[in-house]
Amino acid sequence: PRRRKSTSDIGRQKMAFFPTLRKAATLMLTPEKTISRAPNTWRSIRAIILSSWFNVLLVFIPISWAINFALPNQHSLIFVLTFLAIIPLAKLLAFATDELSIRVGQTLAGLLNATLGNAVELIVSIIALIKCELRIVQSSLVGSILSNLLLVLGMCFFAGGMRFSEQGFGQSAVQLNSSLLTISVIAVLLPGAFNMALQGQPTYNAQSTDDNILKTSHGVALILLFIYGSYLVFQLFSHKALYDDSGADIQQTKGYEGQNPWLQLRLYRRRNAKHVQSTLPTGDEEAASNPTVPTEGINSERRSTSTEDANSDVDPYMSVPVSLGLLVVVTVLVAVTAEFLVDSISGLTESGAIGQEFVAVILLPIVGNAAEHVTAVTVSVKDKITLSLGVAVGSSIQIALFVIPFMVTLAWIMGKRLTLLFDPLESIVLFLSVLTVNYCVQDGKSNWLEGMILMCLYLILAVTFWFYPGTSLTQIFVIYRGAE
Repeated sequence: PRRRKSTSDIGRQKMAFFPTLRKAATLMLTPEKTISRAPNTWRSIRAIILSSWFNVLLVFIPISWAINFALPNQHSLIFVLTFLAIIPLAKLLAFATDELSIRVGQTLAGLLNATLGNAVELIVSIIALIKCELRIVQSSLVGSILSNLLLVLGMCFFAGGMRFSEQGFGQSAVQLNSSLLTISVIAVLLPGAFNMALQGQPTYNAQSTDDNILKTSHGVALILLFIYGSYLVFQLFSHKALYDDSGADIQQTKGYEGQNPWLQLRLYRRRNAKHVQSTLPTGDEEAASNPTVPTEGINSERRSTSTEDANSDVDPYMSVPVSLGLLVVVTVLVAVTAEFLVDSISGLTESGAIGQEFVAVILLPIVGNAAEHVTAVTVSVKDKITLSLGVAVGSSIQIALFVIPFMVTLAWIMGKRLTLLFDPLESIVLFLSVLTVNYCVQDGKSNWLEGMILMCLYLILAVTFWFYPGTSLTQIFVIYRGAE
């Protein structure tokens, strides 16, 4: 017969568990590379100021605040100024997150980036939710997904295609991400189908149907949050190698056969500009005349550089207290400026010159993603298309599986009737966009034409939402629970 565990055996197992837990916590807090000595406070502040050209736009923060209090009826001016003010704040938020990430292990760094990656969109959505602007919440989050999937990914493919004939990336990770996006689209489409299926029934009751859709949205939101948690475990713990650049299923990047037509065009313009040039050929001239240079020479140089960087220490730009202080200050500034931004939308759209759908779906996503867009496009030109996909598709997954269900759950807690019943056109556009992106990435390769297709599709959607007035289908949910 099996011997029952004694009290000493159970105590021994508990004692063995705590060292394992302590070891796991140590690994999460231990950075992969040695961190050099942190700079002092003055050097940290100097690094913040010089971190990006976007910091020039920080001057619009006090200007927008002053205009908001001095001229509260100038809604268009307030919207433009607060719009420009939030863009550099999003960049600084990402800068502070990166500085904290290098000081912890890879897993915790991934969790930090996943949590704070879309912090600006989350703050703007929470402010809009507090003010009960539920249509703005829904439309802006759908617009963020469309912006990342079509505009950012399209620009990455197009910019990389200017230098390389084809850029390869891992098919397994991309197809998995496409499946996750498809699940989120299904969750958005089902409440609309639920409502349409019951409308023709003789026993149809609008209030009862709306209550059932609200309850369905709450249940689906909790399931989507569970899926997102499982996705983080998959990406950061069990299958980390699947998201590395050195995966076995990553397609090989190919240069142009013969002369690169895009580099030839650049060189032609340079010669006509009559600039003083060196007698030695530049990198572009050598790449255009010798097709083997861009694929082998540049990549081998990059690999040797990355090998040297792997063995060297990491030089932080800021100290930990300054990084944490920057994170807190920027979050507060974003929250206050976002409140002024949301307040100005109603006055901006009342004149009829611009529609609320266009503002929420097209303009608001640019606020939080502008700096991220530039980073993704920059690294795609350096043949780091996997990183670009991580920024574009990864942000879309985070919004679809975390931010949207989190907002539905938060509204549930606050007693506001926010559901997954989105505008019908927004739901259809989201489904078609995910379908198009899935077709573009299923072969594990990208080129400039695929990028142009995605960007042109985004322009088509921008034109459509410029003239689209929106529907009253979701207006019944723009009420407090206590007002029923």
